[in-house]
Amino acid sequence: MKNKFNFLVILIVGVLLVGSNSFYILTEGQQAIVTQFGKPIGKGTTEAGLHFKLPFVHKVRYVDKRILSWDGSPNQIPTRDKKYIRVDTTARWQIVDALKFIQTVQNERGAKARIDTILDGHTRDVISSHNLVEAVRNSNQILDNLEEKKQLVQEKKKQGEVADAAVIEVEEEVGSDIEKIRLGREQLSQLIVEKANEELRALGIDLIDLQLRRISYEKSVEEKVYDRMISERQRVAQKIRSIGKGEKAEIEGRLSKDLNKIESEAYKKAQLIRGKAQAKATAIYAKSLKKAPNFYEFIRSLEAYKKAIKTDSKLILSSDSEFLKFFQ
Repeated sequence: MKNKFNFLVILIVGVLLVGSNSFYILTEGQQAIVTQFGKPIGKGTTEAGLHFKLPFVHKVRYVDKRILSWDGSPNQIPTRDKKYIRVDTTARWQIVDALKFIQTVQNERGAKARIDTILDGHTRDVISSHNLVEAVRNSNQILDNLEEKKQLVQEKKKQGEVADAAVIEVEEEVGSDIEKIRLGREQLSQLIVEKANEELRALGIDLIDLQLRRISYEKSVEEKVYDRMISERQRVAQKIRSIGKGEKAEIEGRLSKDLNKIESEAYKKAQLIRGKAQAKATAIYAKSLKKAPNFYEFIRSLEAYKKAIKTDSKLILSSDSEFLKFFQ
């Protein structure tokens, strides 16, 4: 009985070992290649689930099926217009043929080494065959905006807004040396992807996309670029200040002219009112004089006495003075 029990235990353990080596589980995000004595069998398995293999004979090599990332090392690259820049790239790639992948690069470490070589080479080739602006800008929107500004300048001048039009012209002068691009940053990235995929597909890899993550000047060139930007901004500021001073002088001139005009009109109006008042007063005096000339003479003489004779004055009067006749 003991021997039978031991045999049964050994049989069960053997069945479990054979069973566990007869199946393998493939999870989502993985693909597998079955090998027999180191040689791949079939094109690989990509569907998740439970799969069968020969126990102890077949081995399973798992390969990632997800989208993977790649980050390049910033390299110094000269552009076609002789500008030395550092280009930092990043990309996304995926293993699409596990069999080719294992046969050529073995694993992800080997794949990344090949990707480094291929992408760095094609990035250098594409960037060096195009001008700097092609790698920096995506479109010619800046030039389109300049065209719109030209139309705006004409409209401002027609409306008499000369100062605003001049400011826009200054900004336009700064941007007048902007070069028109033929492709653009995104199209250069796509061009690198197309060239690299021709080599990567032979490795069972598909390059999904590549981005020029960062472009910077070398320090020696960067200082010159900053100096140029500063000088351009200073030139714009100086031009705008001169326009402002001219506008100020023009406004002050119009203000002085308007003020003189207002003062002259006010003086004219005041003189007319004063003349009318004097004429009316004269008419009243004349009318009063006509009605009671003796009384009017008496009142006017009293007013003259009040102005001519001061308080506490001592007078020596003559009886025949016409001026003093009312003192008699």
